[in-house]
Amino acid sequence: MQRLLLVLFFVLMGSVKMTVAQDVPTPVLTGVEDVEFVEWVTGPDSPSQTDVNYGVLGTDLGSMFDLNGTLYVAFGDTFGCCRPAAGGGGGGQWRYNVLAYTTDHDLEDGITLDGFIVNEDGRARAVLRKQFADFTIIPTAGIAVGDRMYLHYMAVRSWDEPGHWTLNRSGWGYSDDGGQTWTQPLESVWQGDTNFGMAALLENEGFVYVFGTHGGRYSGIQLARVPSDQVLDMSAYTYWDGSDWGSDIDAAVEIVPAPVGELSVAWNDFLGRWIMTYLDEPRHGIVIREAPELTGPWSEPMMVVSSNQFPSLYGSYLHPWASDGEVIYFNMSQWGPYNVMLMRARLVRDD
Repeated sequence: MQRLLLVLFFVLMGSVKMTVAQDVPTPVLTGVEDVEFVEWVTGPDSPSQTDVNYGVLGTDLGSMFDLNGTLYVAFGDTFGCCRPAAGGGGGGQWRYNVLAYTTDHDLEDGITLDGFIVNEDGRARAVLRKQFADFTIIPTAGIAVGDRMYLHYMAVRSWDEPGHWTLNRSGWGYSDDGGQTWTQPLESVWQGDTNFGMAALLENEGFVYVFGTHGGRYSGIQLARVPSDQVLDMSAYTYWDGSDWGSDIDAAVEIVPAPVGELSVAWNDFLGRWIMTYLDEPRHGIVIREAPELTGPWSEPMMVVSSNQFPSLYGSYLHPWASDGEVIYFNMSQWGPYNVMLMRARLVRDD
């Protein structure tokens, strides 16, 4: 009898394993090829010559979002002069963040910026303000809902060991006048260093989805959503707990495991899948995953571009006008030059 029960046990376990395996979709993406540098977006070598035209000699990140046919590009800490000889973040005329815009749809020769949000002398100015206890305040993603623009920001308390930093809070700024003026409601924040310190944003079926990580590059991704007309109401957010949406942020599960750095998410028609790109710092590269649903399951990461090709790379922001086809474009930063470049890659699918 014991032998019969053991046999039945293993048969049932085998059936369970088979069912689980069938529930996980086979990835469509089989490779990434023809990865290449297109052109600098910022800096003295960019088509826009942002150093002489806007006082942007060095900056990073470059997350993008569309508002009524204009693409807005949000950058992090920005310097206008006197960069260290070794490169990297540093120099004079520091601004915590700057915001550019463009209507350039021809990406084959790069992104030509139409302009920045500027001060009276034409120099790009910060659009988000830091508080006294913040070292800096950096936009991690943006989105437009109707005619209103939102920036998700992280308020950095301290830069710690490489790949790690601590946040005072993260939250929202919004603008109703094309980015000229911004409001940062004190109540529209996640206090402390939560798993929504850095974010990727998208709108889908009446909700804004927030893919969040802690400050730094060594946490996993959790997922929140909020009705599109309630982005500033923190009590309206619900969090994915693995089977349903609930109001308890502590019940949120990781939909992608650590380590995840700066990230971006978009729908890709060519694959018929959601795609996600982010920095995998231990692997020294930008990777891509795919999923049939925003909640997952997300495929294993596949390398897109490594630091062997582009030393000190980071950031990975899909271009919202050019992320749905076989060829995708994305912004990527390099620490040494401390500027943003436009990259191109071709996705290979299993037909």
